[in-house]
Amino acid sequence: MAGRAPLRLMNVSRRHLLGVFFALVLIVRLAAGVTVGAAANLTYVLEPLAEAFRKQHPDVRLETVLGASGTLYAQVTHGAPYDVFLSADVEYPRRLAEEGLAEKASYVVFARGRLAFWSVRHPLAGADLERLLHDGRFQRIALANPNTAPYGQAAREVLKRLKLWDAGSPQHVIGENIAQTAQFVESGNADAGFVALSLLRSPKLANRGEYVSVPEDWHAPLDHAAVLTRRGASNEEARAFLQFLATPEAKKVLDAYGYASR
Repeated sequence: MAGRAPLRLMNVSRRHLLGVFFALVLIVRLAAGVTVGAAANLTYVLEPLAEAFRKQHPDVRLETVLGASGTLYAQVTHGAPYDVFLSADVEYPRRLAEEGLAEKASYVVFARGRLAFWSVRHPLAGADLERLLHDGRFQRIALANPNTAPYGQAAREVLKRLKLWDAGSPQHVIGENIAQTAQFVESGNADAGFVALSLLRSPKLANRGEYVSVPEDWHAPLDHAAVLTRRGASNEEARAFLQFLATPEAKKVLDAYGYASR
């Protein structure tokens, strides 16, 4: 009997290890999916995009992290576990590819965004934007951080064009990203602000306040590019999501939120 005990203990240990192994496999399978780092202007369009994607890929789990494009870029360079990067510009995804942190062949321009000037305090519909900005009625104007957010860069270009830009002006309320900028306007912490048209097309904000579309030739094009990160290049589900952005189903959703699909 004494000689058989170690064998019994070995069998128990083997069963235990097998249980641990299968538990780990299950955890890995549950953790599998696609993590998308997305520019904040995509906040409201991502859910209908995800719904349309799941109709074609019902078993794929999508997780999204929102932020300013420049912030997401910096996170990827420091190892953030994103599979797909959706940027509000073309430069940040291109740089990731050039730095070997994304797959060059996956780079694609999937949409062009629009900038709008929005207020919940002042009537704007049909107004002349240049005259509005020069007449002094807006004491606090919100815009996203021009150093990290492409929509903030575009807003700065507009203000410079109209000779209204002052980097240190207390008149400017700077949001960390375009979604926070919209929150400043919606809450009344700013009289008006430059925001993404896509946010104003969302069910949450569609009936809030009034806006004027900013002429597209007042700033550089807001082309949006996507890329598979180095981590995502081996994830077929991530590749499927990136390819989905070029489908008629995705373009229909993007168009509904004010983007010009590419």
